[in-house]
Amino acid sequence: MQIVNPRTMETPNARMDSLATPSLGSTELCTWRVTMTAGTEGPVHAIDREQVWMPVTGRFTVTADGRTEVVETGQSVILPAGETRQIRAHDGAVEAVVCMAVGGFASIPGGDDRIPLPWAQ
Repeated sequence: MQIVNPRTMETPNARMDSLATPSLGSTELCTWRVTMTAGTEGPVHAIDREQVWMPVTGRFTVTADGRTEVVETGQSVILPAGETRQIRAHDGAVEAVVCMAVGGFASIPGGDDRIPLPWAQ
């Protein structure tokens, strides 16, 4: 057993608190908490690993491969690997927990770069 203190990173769109990652001792799964203020949105991107997003407070809008859904507290959304997506904080602040397998990279549609997710390492 290992107790972990979160590691925090911020982007212009959100704050990520790493909860379980390889650098924090996890070998198979990564989890982090995302906090977004009302009206903010992440970039349009894809992740090469399946992700599960679970809002803890508030709600967010997910657009994935042309389909848009609102995800409420108490629900979850499963985003398949490679699916282009964008996450938006809905009408208030949102906090969500995200889980995925270790080793994921992001990419921007039309680009060839594999971008590491620092909060998942």
